[in-house]
Amino acid sequence: MLFDTHCHLNIVVKDTFDRLLTTEEIQSAQEIITNAAQHDVQYILNVGTSLVESINCIQIAKYYTNNFAAIGIHPNDLTTDWKNDIKEIEKLLHHKEQNKIVAIGECGFDRHYPEYNIQRQYDAFHAQVELALEYDCALVVHTRDAREETARALEQYKGQLTRGVIHCFSENNDFAQFSIDLGFYLGIGGTLTYPKNKELRDIFSSVPLESVVLETDAPYLPPQPLRGKKNYPQNVSMIAEYLAQLRTTSRETIAHQTTKNAFNLFQLNAVDIK
Repeated sequence: MLFDTHCHLNIVVKDTFDRLLTTEEIQSAQEIITNAAQHDVQYILNVGTSLVESINCIQIAKYYTNNFAAIGIHPNDLTTDWKNDIKEIEKLLHHKEQNKIVAIGECGFDRHYPEYNIQRQYDAFHAQVELALEYDCALVVHTRDAREETARALEQYKGQLTRGVIHCFSENNDFAQFSIDLGFYLGIGGTLTYPKNKELRDIFSSVPLESVVLETDAPYLPPQPLRGKKNYPQNVSMIAEYLAQLRTTSRETIAHQTTKNAFNLFQLNAVDIK
C-alpha cells in the first residue's frame, strides 16, 4: 500500500482558489480516491495553502476514510492579515483529532516570484513552527529558491522540531543530509522523473530509504509521461515504480518503507486507519 503524503484534492475538484468547497465538490473527490485505491494508494494527506484551503482539507479528511489534513499558509499566500489567519488556524487545532489534522503546512520560503516579502515569510514560518511544536504536529516545509533561508530557520529548532518533511525536495545533497540530520523526511514525486533532474536522481538513488516519503502535489507536477496533464494521487504508484528501478529494488520494498515512514511522520497507527 502507498501513501500520498502531499496532495491538494481541495484544488483538484474546483476551478477557483480560496473559496469553500460545496458538498457536491467534496463528493466528487470519491472517484479520485477510488482510482487511487485501485492503484494501491490507500492514504492521502491533503495540504492547506491558506486559511480557506486548510478548512477545505479538513472537510475532505472528515468526509473520507484514510484522508488526513495539514493546515497552514503557503509563503506565496501570506497577506498583510496573515497573523489573524494564523489565529484562525490555531482555533482549528483545538479540535485536532476531530478534524483529522496531522501536520502544519505547507509553510516555508519562496523567492521565485519577485514580489516576495522575506521578512513576512520568516515571521509566518516561525509562527507555524511554534504551532507544530505546541500541538505536536509534523511540519510540511515548502522551499523554493530559498535554501539558505530555509536552513537558517530550521537550524533554530534543531533538537526541538524532529518531525517534518521537505516537500517536493529539489535541493542538493548537502541540504538532503542537513534535513535528515534534523530528523526530517524528503518528499519526492513527479519531479524525480524529469529529464533535467539528474542531481535529484543521484540523491534519491543513495539517500536512506528510511528518510523518504512519496507525494504527488496533485494537481501539480505530474510524472514525465503525464506532463501537461492534471496530476492525481493514483500517480504515487508510478513514482514508487520509478524509484524502485532507480534504486534497483522492488516496488514492494519502496511501498512498504515509504508508507511506514509516513505513518511515523504523522504519528498514525491502526486506531487512526480504517
